[in-house]
Amino acid sequence: MELAQIRLLVTDFRACYRFYRDVLGLTPQFEAEDGPYAKFSCDQGSAGIALQDRAQLAQVLADLAAPPAGHRSVLALRVDDLDGYCAQLTGRGAVLDHGPAPMTDRMRVAHLRDPEGNLLELQQWLAPRTAR
Repeated sequence: MELAQIRLLVTDFRACYRFYRDVLGLTPQFEAEDGPYAKFSCDQGSAGIALQDRAQLAQVLADLAAPPAGHRSVLALRVDDLDGYCAQLTGRGAVLDHGPAPMTDRMRVAHLRDPEGNLLELQQWLAPRTAR
């Protein structure tokens, strides 16, 4: 089994598409600003982040038509230079909810939300895990 993507169901597809492309700087596999689907690649790793128009998928799974309540996930992205990346993001209009700040002795984090309110955690790993 291989993780192919994390797919987020969104209502305002265009705003989310622009956020992941223009603010986070991820590369779309193809231009699809109007949806109903798009997949973005990170600089490293093979899994991607995808957006799916909630209304389209609700045609297949009717219970998805209702807006979601509460947070159901956190999208964690690893970066090498958390402070630098956060400066780039805020320069492109992103608003950080928290950080950059230490989370543990091995990791620093910052949190922000996409236009749909999905929570993103940016991580900078400071030290590798030690074997037990």
